[in-house]
Amino acid sequence: MTRVPPVLERWLAGERHAPLPARDATQPLPLLSFEFFPPRTEALEQQLWSCIGRLAPLRPRFVSVTYGAGGTTQARTHATVARLARETDLVPAAHLTCVGATRAAIDEVARGYWEAGVRHIVALRGDAPAGTDYAPHPQGYAYASDLVAGLRRIGDFEISVAAYPEVHPGAASAQADLDNLKRKLDAGATRAITQYFFDTGSYLRFLDRCLAAGITAPIVPGIMPVSNFANAKKFSAMCGTRVPGWLADLFEGTDDAPEIRRIVASIVAAEQVRTLQANGIDEFHFYTLNRPELTLAIAHVLGVRAPAPPPPG
Repeated sequence: MTRVPPVLERWLAGERHAPLPARDATQPLPLLSFEFFPPRTEALEQQLWSCIGRLAPLRPRFVSVTYGAGGTTQARTHATVARLARETDLVPAAHLTCVGATRAAIDEVARGYWEAGVRHIVALRGDAPAGTDYAPHPQGYAYASDLVAGLRRIGDFEISVAAYPEVHPGAASAQADLDNLKRKLDAGATRAITQYFFDTGSYLRFLDRCLAAGITAPIVPGIMPVSNFANAKKFSAMCGTRVPGWLADLFEGTDDAPEIRRIVASIVAAEQVRTLQANGIDEFHFYTLNRPELTLAIAHVLGVRAPAPPPPG
């Protein structure tokens, strides 16, 4: 009797996997948004605005600018957001946190954004400075849900809040974390943007739990293309994002091979967004780290491209 080669044994006995469906040309393109962080030096300032210039032609739904732990980048965040509102056609969204500030001070910042024409806030509890535990300011907003309610009293902001498919590291339980998300949305938030994740199934399972809890607001997946695996692994440990073994295997041996690393990073992120797209997800938020190349490549895979230049003459 002829023995079946191992590759055919796997084919005959293994599970069949259909290819990811191609996007139908009649389907609307997914909506994208991008996150930047405020620059600390003149060189980083140039890098940021170069990145913004490269990504702006993709016509994102909005672009957000982060706050440092403990509100440490408030002035730089405000300056970057104000410049976006003043000098570009992009819709800027400013991060605002509860940490280390009174309600009066936070309200003043929010009113300043409103006066600058900024109508979108990413409302967060925020992280305490390194080496300390979070404690609400005695005269401040205790949690993000309180901040959302406060912003609603100031103006008709569009408000995004954070969600955690793999549970916030400070949450008592997954259910407590989900209850907190619902409080933020019930207080008046428009949408939730998730912490980045690498296990696509964790987001889809989280979406099921949100729907079962009666949450119908958009839960936009946060996508972080991995340009530096060592840094991504270190940051993931702090924010509670699981780094699967297969991801470490893919990046193994690429520390001194930047071109291979970029190709691997593109493949990982493209596979992630294509799988999400095949499951009906039509909005994505990219943590750009102020670097445009990988985000541009993944947007291209999703079908989002800059419009062609007009013909000469």
